[in-house]
Amino acid sequence: MSDLPPRDPHESFDDFDEIVGATQTSAADAAGSRDPDLAVIEAGSRTLRTQDGPQQADVPARPEDPEVDKALREVEAELATRWGETKLEPSVTRIAALMDVLGEPQRSYPSIHITGTNGKTSTARMIEALLGAFDLRTGRYTSPHVQSITERISLDGAPISAERFIETYQDIKPYVEMVDGQQEYRLSFFEVLTAMAYAAFADAPVDVAVVEVGMGGSWDATNVIDGDVAVVTPIDLDHTDRLGETTAAIAVEKAGIIKQDATVILAQQPVDAAQVLLKKAVEVDATVAREGLEFGVVARQIAVGGQLLTLRGLGGEYDQVYLPLHGPYQAHNAAVALAAVEAFFGVGSQRPEPLDIDTVRKAFAAVSSPGRLEVVRRSPTVVLDAAHNPAGARATAEAVGEAFDFSRLIGVVGASGDKNVRGLLEAFEPVFAEVVITQNSSHRAMDADELAAIAVEVFGEDRVQVEPQLPDALEAAITLAEEEGEFAGGGVLVTGSVITVGEARLLLGRG
Repeated sequence: MSDLPPRDPHESFDDFDEIVGATQTSAADAAGSRDPDLAVIEAGSRTLRTQDGPQQADVPARPEDPEVDKALREVEAELATRWGETKLEPSVTRIAALMDVLGEPQRSYPSIHITGTNGKTSTARMIEALLGAFDLRTGRYTSPHVQSITERISLDGAPISAERFIETYQDIKPYVEMVDGQQEYRLSFFEVLTAMAYAAFADAPVDVAVVEVGMGGSWDATNVIDGDVAVVTPIDLDHTDRLGETTAAIAVEKAGIIKQDATVILAQQPVDAAQVLLKKAVEVDATVAREGLEFGVVARQIAVGGQLLTLRGLGGEYDQVYLPLHGPYQAHNAAVALAAVEAFFGVGSQRPEPLDIDTVRKAFAAVSSPGRLEVVRRSPTVVLDAAHNPAGARATAEAVGEAFDFSRLIGVVGASGDKNVRGLLEAFEPVFAEVVITQNSSHRAMDADELAAIAVEVFGEDRVQVEPQLPDALEAAITLAEEEGEFAGGGVLVTGSVITVGEARLLLGRG
């Protein structure tokens, strides 16, 4: 990604400005233009201490070819002129009009549609892995991305190439502009990306699409598909200003993905949400399978690098399933994913026998979920987790305590201003010895001083440090984790936002 020489291990933050300048100059020479914020992130990755571990192939770096990188940046810039993902006009009118002029590409393959509050992306990745292991060509659409916009659209388990992303955008661009001219509002960023995903899947072509909603369900742009299987991961309070103040109200919106005669896979839900979802299923003659009744987690035990599971599916038990992800919630995601794939293949209805156990084991053993309790550094251990609401933070706090034997855990928190940050901080308070408050580069980021004021109320002034720049925050947290000595078991958890996690991932050499 950069033509800069390898990092000198003795290089210090005193040289940071010089390194930023070199990074910007080098990239500008290569691509003709440069995002200065990204240059700062890349430079920061050279000033942090030596990292270890392999690169994750499922989070692509910037294109090495300068011309391709420039073309991708031009596409990103054009998409950025549209409404962002937090500005919505709740309808599917515009995306439906675009699908119509594109020839309804989303009708050319079956699909598994996923909604819920937390766990959607991890569940989608597990479903994708299972389908791929059974020799089906898959397309996966998830959001938001951790580092690269191309992550959102995957074929056969890998993000599409930058070249293919650019080509897909150029192919549909004339039709997007046509629809823009016919509608009261232009298509949004998310609507255009959704259309790109559906078009790319049809062009591949895929055998099945695994599609995660952006927000809600009924009026989400993805909801121009009719999923053969509708998956609802646990519902909790998030986006309450748009979806509703109660889990029941939120469930009304999310139930919109349940279509006529579909099979519905329900994770464990609050009672009021479950009632709403079951009522919708009855109205459209959908078949329902519920976690804890028709399927679920029978047993789980901690294993090196993950956990060993026994899952009960729609067709029977699957034992000795190794999942290289941490936390009880990932075990439940695995049960949901397995049931969804069984339902897709007709297990429990058209066919009585379970899926091949060896294939299931192979698929789960290969699952990854970047930015979800992901270890990116050792000595001290640095873990990234994209928890951004209280429910996600509680699950992460529980999982960290179970999976890691930290004697002292330092938090690095950068959150978005539209989230329940007090609830998020309160969930982490029992497990963080100290917290370093920071902010990411997004325009949605909460100001570090504003976030710190809330953190002081939750943690007390002595446990809160403020470092508005993420590289400084990571360095401060690593220093705090090392205070007890090299073998004391200190660790760092970076959390609060997918964007914070993505930028930290770059800084720590994983991108």
